[in-house]
Amino acid sequence: MQNNSRWHYLETAEQVAEAACQQILNAATSAISERGKFKLVLAGGGTPEKVYRLLAESNADWANWHIYYGDERCLPADHQDRNSLMASRVLLDNVAIPANQVFTIPAERGPEQAAASYSLTVAEAGAFDMVLLGMGEDGHTASLFPGHQHQQDELVHAVYNSPKPPPERVSISAKALSNTRELIFLITGANKQEAVNLWRSGSDLPVATIEPENPIDIYIDSDAFKP
Repeated sequence: MQNNSRWHYLETAEQVAEAACQQILNAATSAISERGKFKLVLAGGGTPEKVYRLLAESNADWANWHIYYGDERCLPADHQDRNSLMASRVLLDNVAIPANQVFTIPAERGPEQAAASYSLTVAEAGAFDMVLLGMGEDGHTASLFPGHQHQQDELVHAVYNSPKPPPERVSISAKALSNTRELIFLITGANKQEAVNLWRSGSDLPVATIEPENPIDIYIDSDAFKP
């Protein structure tokens, strides 16, 4: 487990979403004040979706937000299982972030082409202001799965043989995800308990490979954490 982690224990998934939403809004205000823009990496999944719904109801300086994605499934651009489609439906279509500041992974091109293209996007972005990540019941995060090997110096990986469908994906690397000023893990649900316990005990899981310089914030509900 990362040494520089702050665990925030909340009762419900809704409270996790509310706390994370507030931290994101605070980070955006600070980043725009200090550097003129807010570079945010979005996660897929049910818990982040709750956060995005709350963000969509918030007041923010949307014109200076820049949106990236931690990973994407290699499916047609309009497929309902794309992370980008969920984020657009719940958040991006409802706020005034300029379209040219939303950097979608072109995963419909296949893993290799999409990873090569998005590597240029990530390189140009430099350090992110905030990265949002979830965790699967096997300890994966983004599309970084247990047992998969990737080139350590890559910014974006082409992913094959995902244990969850679809098998082909694209994922920002642990190295690039760690290049952020703030990082939030959102973890809810009883099916995460075993992975959380393994993570806390120091097991070699993908979630443990994300190591930014600053402390990470882990928001977790009572179903996911049983001391």
